[in-house]
Parts: sequence; C-alpha cells; structure tokens
Amino acid sequence: MRIDVIPYDHPDAVALIAEVQQEYVVRYGEIDHTPVDPAQFAPPEGLFLVGYHDGAPVACGGWRVYGEDAAELKRMYVRPAGRGLGLARAMLAELERTAAAAGRRRIVLETGLRQPEAIALYRSSGYAEVPRFGYYADQPTAVHLGRMLAENAEEPVCPSTR
Repeated sequence: MRIDVIPYDHPDAVALIAEVQQEYVVRYGEIDHTPVDPAQFAPPEGLFLVGYHDGAPVACGGWRVYGEDAAELKRMYVRPAGRGLGLARAMLAELERTAAAAGRRRIVLETGLRQPEAIALYRSSGYAEVPRFGYYADQPTAVHLGRMLAENAEEPVCPSTR
C-alpha cells in the first residue's frame, strides 16, 4: 500500500470519510458527530493520510493535535475489499510515526464497543484505556484508548501534491 498525505477535503479522503460515516450508521444508528474542522488535519496541527492499493484509495486515517503533547486519531477506515491485508495496521503505524515526528508524545482515540475489530487492532498495537475525553466522554458504549509514542521517530513526511 502506498500512503499519501492529502488534504482532509481531497475527493479521495471525502469518499472514504463518507464510507466510514455510513459504517457508523450501520453499527450505531447515526454518524459520528464529533466536531471536525478540515484545517485540524493540515500540518503542523495534524495530518490526513490515504492508502492506495493497486492505485485505488482503500484506507484512511488522520491525527490532530490534542492538548499539549498528544495526537488524536480520527477516521481510521479500510474499505471492505481491503480488509484482512494488514492495511489498517500499516496505516496505524504511519499515523503514529508521523505524529511522533511532529513532536507528539502520546496518541489517543475514541472508538466504540460495536467496533470489535478496531478495538482488537488497537489493543494488539499496545493501546490501553485512558481517561474518557471528547465528544463521547459520557457515552457508555464509547471506548477511550491511548499509548505513548516512540521518541526517535523520523522527520514527518512532506505533504504530497496530489
């Protein structure tokens, strides 16, 4: 999978984000209502990545600055046709690497009990429970996870010109 840095409002990102929102509708009965400003996913405040497999956009995810030293993961998604190929794990690793390279010391996220695949991915990647935060802090089905990031990450990737 080739992973490119693209704007949150790029057509490939918009299409994948719409699909993940529909996934939330299927699993929870509604979209994710967390306030999101596309500017939050532009360097240096954040980053949005799209993964391409055989030239087609199949995966996405982003991070935005959260507090003094953290990055918050948002919109991690892999299209059904790309699942089971390790694309989510590759995307997560690149999100963590770029957040660390941007000076973030830890990474946090909100997911939900109706996303057992996501929970399994994060837990197998070293994520553990963190204090509840964000839009769904009071939602009983929300799961709040996080972990420390590597201190010796490479320099952040340069935004592509796609």
